[in-house]
Amino acid sequence: MLPDSVVLAGIPSSVWLRAAGVAAASVAGALLVRALLVSRLDDISRRTTNPWDDVLTDVIRSTRISAVVFGGVFAGLQLLPLSSAAEAWTSGAAAMALLLQVALWCTAAARGVIAVHRERRPVEDRSTATMFAALSIAAQVLIWTVVLLLALDTLGVNITAFVASLGVGGVAIALATQKILGDLFASLAIVLDKPFVIGDFIAVGELMGTVEHVGLKTTRLRSLSGEQLVFSNSDLLDSRLRNYGRMQERRVVFHVGVTYQTPRELLERIPGMLRGAIESQAPVRFDRAHLASFNDFAIDFEVVYFVKSAEYNVYMDIQQLVNLSVHAQFEEAGAEFAYPTQTLLLQRAAGSTARARPYTAA
Repeated sequence: MLPDSVVLAGIPSSVWLRAAGVAAASVAGALLVRALLVSRLDDISRRTTNPWDDVLTDVIRSTRISAVVFGGVFAGLQLLPLSSAAEAWTSGAAAMALLLQVALWCTAAARGVIAVHRERRPVEDRSTATMFAALSIAAQVLIWTVVLLLALDTLGVNITAFVASLGVGGVAIALATQKILGDLFASLAIVLDKPFVIGDFIAVGELMGTVEHVGLKTTRLRSLSGEQLVFSNSDLLDSRLRNYGRMQERRVVFHVGVTYQTPRELLERIPGMLRGAIESQAPVRFDRAHLASFNDFAIDFEVVYFVKSAEYNVYMDIQQLVNLSVHAQFEEAGAEFAYPTQTLLLQRAAGSTARARPYTAA
């Protein structure tokens, strides 16, 4: 133990020791209480289904060790005979540290509350992911804005004059940040109007992908080939979107051509054959099948049906089965698929003609 004759910065060593002891005890006590609370709440969480104890645990876990240490040091400094300037400085620093820690507590609480309400929504309601993501961002912006204003007030800044000065420079700031503000308002429009939600497959011009994230400034899509597509929110809303995620059923139109040598009786049977090939699949809804036109190389049949699913893979699987079924029925009935061919007629000297064997056009 140092004798009182030892003086550091004009303060006896015994006072320094008491201050250090108070600081150490405060830090140790606060960390112990934090650990006990977290352990107790974790035990309660494992035994109950109440989500609010999880929220409280996350709030306590957000307590930073640096904030606890700073609080302990501040408690120890109260035992020292500091000058008025030093006291003012330490008080201001402690207030700033407290504000930052309160902001972290409020942020953790806001996230927890939003997460609880999100989990109570139906899992298949994908629009809630977009809405709650925007609410989380808005809550954090609000919390840190309030903390910033309180911190400025703690530092002696006149908040009223500061807010008034924002009005003077508001026009200049708005012009300088016009694009950013446009994206912010566009993100709000996306959340409220819901032209698409997370998980929807959308097409923007020639680009398309699945919506992964809707932020304050940008929206991110995952394309079919795997890369990430990033659009600014304002540009996205100014574009014409095709939202395949809202598709209830997919309309399919395809054509089948047969040769001109096909007998009329077989031509009359083909629409029924096409209908049977489609109705044998599921989930589909047959619409029509008609002899639509006489083309250069084929008698063309047009077929329309609906796949009762928005999934592209389901559509392709059904179309493949339909194609195989049509091929099998045509093969059984003796109908020939048409393809581009040309027939050469050779003129003989006596005026008769000879028909050459047809060949496939290159």
